[in-house]
Amino acid sequence: MLSFARCSGSRSVGHRYFSLLRDKNYIGGEWVAASSGKTFQVTNPVNDKVIGIAQDSTPEDAEKAIKVASGSFKMWADLPAKEKGIKLKSLLKLVNTHSDDLAKLITAECGKPLAEAKAEVMYSAGYLEWYAEEAKRIYGEVLAPPNNTRELVVLKEPIGVVGFITPWNFPLAMLVRKAAAALAAGCVCVARPAEDTPFSALALAALVEEAGFPAGTFNVVTSSRSQAGPIGQALCASPQVAGISFTGSTAVGKILYQQCANTVKRLGLELGGNASYIIFPTADLSRAVQGVMGSKFRNAGQACVATNRVLVHESVFDKFSSMLATAVKTQLVSGDGFDPAVNQGPLINEQQFKKVDGIVKDAVSKGARLVSGGGIHPTLKGRFYQPTVLSNITENMKIYNEEIFGPICPLYKFYSEDEAVTIANSTRRGLANYFYSNDYAQVWRVAKRLESGMVGVNEGLISAAEAPFGGVKESGFGREGSRHGVDDYVHTKYVCFGGLQN
Repeated sequence: MLSFARCSGSRSVGHRYFSLLRDKNYIGGEWVAASSGKTFQVTNPVNDKVIGIAQDSTPEDAEKAIKVASGSFKMWADLPAKEKGIKLKSLLKLVNTHSDDLAKLITAECGKPLAEAKAEVMYSAGYLEWYAEEAKRIYGEVLAPPNNTRELVVLKEPIGVVGFITPWNFPLAMLVRKAAAALAAGCVCVARPAEDTPFSALALAALVEEAGFPAGTFNVVTSSRSQAGPIGQALCASPQVAGISFTGSTAVGKILYQQCANTVKRLGLELGGNASYIIFPTADLSRAVQGVMGSKFRNAGQACVATNRVLVHESVFDKFSSMLATAVKTQLVSGDGFDPAVNQGPLINEQQFKKVDGIVKDAVSKGARLVSGGGIHPTLKGRFYQPTVLSNITENMKIYNEEIFGPICPLYKFYSEDEAVTIANSTRRGLANYFYSNDYAQVWRVAKRLESGMVGVNEGLISAAEAPFGGVKESGFGREGSRHGVDDYVHTKYVCFGGLQN
């Protein structure tokens, strides 16, 4: 059983005790304060009540973590693959054992409903299970040589220290998805979680410690927003860091891409999306509506793969719009995520709240029609935005091109398959797209034509540990999950054995 000292703020959040709440950095197997001596408060987005404090670290702390990680790399890399898998299975067992506390932390930090937080924990566990097994399956190759004097072998070797910069919308899952693959490959980790949600990462560190991972293999450095850029730059600039994996906005991803150039790092970028959700005439409209409800309104729309544009064929537009508006009005309940009846939480912070409100006001001012919702929630205090459906969207509106990241569903009418595919592809983003059709010739045709790293066919929730997650164009590169998830964390080494002729 875990036996940890309580830290400041750890007794309750609205009378809820969190056994895994930590208020220190985890570096080299020790819980340490930031070198600056400063901390920052982390608040619940539902009511802005303080959950606890976290360390306001600086690049100096990141460099310390990089150093200790570098020192632990060879030992971890040399550990047999089976032993790495055993450690990951131990961590998996602890995540499952403490799933309730992890879910409560997630809900307190980012406001999502507790049921969604529990699903996130189980999703995270899926990646730990997958990579605990995959650690033994990172295969090399034996090649056919050009003559009888040689044997040609390809080895897969871990790249070294990897820096993770993770977002607030899935604070546990995004870190686990990266770390499980990196650790399975033999890499060691330095993570900088989002300032809005540092406690999920620190809770994972507590479980890593309990699982018996060697000191220095997994490190977490927290900071306020003011230090996010400097710490990210330190990770990118350090010659001891072999790779960076980032999930977040396209704008920040481009900055990290530039900063990694001087040291020519391995880089994995999972950036913003602009997903289309296409409803063709043969679609099962009831299933399509429920697919939108999951894809668009999960985590109040705050997901990179969330539906951003719903394209509906003109022959079913009115019927679908009415069905969707009814579902939004009757199925979505906003409020505190700890309330079992709630399935819509708040937006994460004031900046995001103002962005979403501004996008809707811009669309309405330019002729968009409110089908359902619209505006700040009329009865709830805080950053609750009404789940909203809009129609009459035109190209001159911000909502047409920007990633919304909120519970806003814009509807577009189209008249042909070519038009729908052209609209879906008319963006520099290419993370995910979705479409509903029961014409199987069309299914195969459209799936191949859509320019995105992932496509959901008659399905609105597509992410799984068994499948490669990632985008194309300005949605980034690299893949997380599946056997391809270790590719960013291994070098391919060719070894030629010569002089073998008898």
